[in-house]
Amino acid sequence: MSRSITKAIGGSEYFDVKVESGQIILIPIKMQRADAVRTKLAALQLTEQDISDAVNWARKP
Repeated sequence: MSRSITKAIGGSEYFDVKVESGQIILIPIKMQRADAVRTKLAALQLTEQDISDAVNWARKP
């Protein structure tokens, strides 16, 4: 996608796509903070068990 288009609509990286009357319509999706965290965790390939282990380690006296 052209950077100038995404910049013009606020820099969105993700879009909902639908077709109406033969036109493709892209609707910017604003990621919530939790979505950003999930995306980062997925990129790091961390599992729920990894997170649980880290929390348990941090809670040790």
